[in-house]
Amino acid sequence: MVESSSTWQLPREESVGNHVPPGIDVTRPHPARMYNYYLDGKDNFAADRDAAEQVIAAAPSARPSARGNRVFLRRAVRHLARHGIRQFLDIGTGIPTAGNTHEVAQDVAPDARVAYVDNDPIVLTHARALMRSSPQGRTAYVQADVRRPQSVLADPQVREVIDFDRPTAVLLVALLHFVRDEEDPRALVAELRDALAPGSYLVLSHTSADFDAERAHNGARVYNRATAPAVLRTRQEILSLFDGFRLLPPGLVPLPRWDPDDDPDDGSYGTFDESLVWLYGAVGRKD
Repeated sequence: MVESSSTWQLPREESVGNHVPPGIDVTRPHPARMYNYYLDGKDNFAADRDAAEQVIAAAPSARPSARGNRVFLRRAVRHLARHGIRQFLDIGTGIPTAGNTHEVAQDVAPDARVAYVDNDPIVLTHARALMRSSPQGRTAYVQADVRRPQSVLADPQVREVIDFDRPTAVLLVALLHFVRDEEDPRALVAELRDALAPGSYLVLSHTSADFDAERAHNGARVYNRATAPAVLRTRQEILSLFDGFRLLPPGLVPLPRWDPDDDPDDGSYGTFDESLVWLYGAVGRKD
């Protein structure tokens, strides 16, 4: 049974245990596990917590931004499900927490189908253990990397859940600021876009130094010793990632302003100062 939005809670002290997949260096912080810590999750290691606290000390936006980003994801997924989208490809899904994509989509449309993709095997271990689809819908959990879009698009498990001949929402939420300029994030998004049917959507959020350059850069520097550095981009640079998509109102805006359905926050992520949410977000349609 999918929980309604009124019953979502912050993560419990529930996990898949202390199992760590082979080859994972838990002494090196990982952005997904740091993000889990910002959301008061329990699925992180000492290195993640230490790095996250350093980011919080340098940039007080870290925790409010993570929470504001989850509210944006929930609003965007709910809006698209209400408007007929039944397929969601969530790339860079992160460790499960309150209001996961399939929970939000299937609360509106129980037959919604979601393929989760992440490059951290710990994330996928937790996802497979903790996330369950509604009986009418489908979910899949795939280890792949957005830097190799074809590995995502061609994955058999993704193909079992997502029919790319039908409209699909691709979610790149708080992900592309971990893709370096030399890895060409615009080309990666374009490759995903070209595989989508007309009527598909791109949901994207991205951190920026536009809000407070000095503190944002101080926080970003902590990620240089993590598994992926943080790349801060301007609003115009983020807007260019939507080439080939028509932005839905209100366009590319600070995340707290993206709320086309006047959808109030249900408090799942606690209270936070919206002025400290230093990310832009938008939803674009491929016509």
